[in-house]
Amino acid sequence: MKHSGIDYEAVFQALPAAAALLTADLVYADVNEAYLRASGRTRGQIVGRYMFDVFPDNPNDPAATGTHNLQASLLRVVATGERDAMALQRYDVEDPDRPGRWEERYWSPVNAPVLGPDGRVALVLHRVEEVTELIRARGGRFGGDRTRALEAELYTRARELQEVNERLRRAHAREREVALSLQSAMLPAPGPLGRRRGAVRYQPAVGSLNVCGDWYDLAELPGGRFAVAVGDVVGHGLTAAGVMGQLRSALSAAVRVADGPAAALDALGLYARSVEGAESTTALQTVIDCESRTVTYSSAGHPPPALLHADGTVEFLDRATDPPLGARFEHIPRIQAEASFSEGASLVLYTDGLVERRHEDIDTGLHRLADCLSRHRRADADTLADTLLAELIPPGGNTDDTALVVVGL
Repeated sequence: MKHSGIDYEAVFQALPAAAALLTADLVYADVNEAYLRASGRTRGQIVGRYMFDVFPDNPNDPAATGTHNLQASLLRVVATGERDAMALQRYDVEDPDRPGRWEERYWSPVNAPVLGPDGRVALVLHRVEEVTELIRARGGRFGGDRTRALEAELYTRARELQEVNERLRRAHAREREVALSLQSAMLPAPGPLGRRRGAVRYQPAVGSLNVCGDWYDLAELPGGRFAVAVGDVVGHGLTAAGVMGQLRSALSAAVRVADGPAAALDALGLYARSVEGAESTTALQTVIDCESRTVTYSSAGHPPPALLHADGTVEFLDRATDPPLGARFEHIPRIQAEASFSEGASLVLYTDGLVERRHEDIDTGLHRLADCLSRHRRADADTLADTLLAELIPPGGNTDDTALVVVGL
């Protein structure tokens, strides 16, 4: 744990606040000295054990919720990769020297993810501040009755805050369900693409609201050509789903009459100026010509599609990328480019949830994608789509939704 001459293990042990490192399975990986002092436990009693085997809820108090609330917070951090600051918790602790005797304790926990090289949550940093002594100190000034009243008030306020959070969570869950249903109704099932096989996938985000901004579209065009598009609206929930539906429909119509992908995105960009919430949307439009074996493409700030050639090499189509919709003060015609392919190639379009991870350069995600495609170059479109999601999406889910289209060429 040394870097640039700094011993981070020593720093961790010297932290004045009680801190513990937990695995994704909520097993103690390490604790600092302040945590041992606060808990009244030895390192051997904690490290390597499941957290809630060491610190269960008080069985004599049917209203005890500390374990339930803390476990929910920790699992949320593991699933989403997002930091979670909890409300004040009453969490009784059993005296290790006097089994069956429980002390009322009050804690203020913060749980933060520690990401591994693959962008997934490897550890959770659990930091706690105990405020029990503060309450007791105030009790020394006001008297025992005042102490008990203050404890009861703090506990009541904490429970009320938890109830508010739970109501918000349920409301968010309802909005998520409605938004996902709306999105499902607006996203088309893949139709026939001549002799080509296409597969589409949509993977919702783990978070309650970070869904429904991504879309895909497939359309047959005259002359044996077909168009494939993906896009990503900034925002989430019902608002993003509504904007997504408008933009997807507009681009699907535009590509049928426009002279190429760039002209279709030009039309979409002009239309987006009249749609509230469409600013900074990214979109990618491709037109595939099976007779000339070319892919013509244009991107409005979107991650580049991947062209998997039959020999396993991967070409990222990044020679026609302009800013997202609405990013320019004045309308400027967009550019497009062309790439060639041979029989047995595959084209992969996706949204950023497939490749982007917090605290990681996007090139790392693109390398992961290219490696996965090369290893599975002989898979059909459906198998390849399922494999990409299985290998590239973190096991606990992602904090951003992901749309994916794979077309066998």
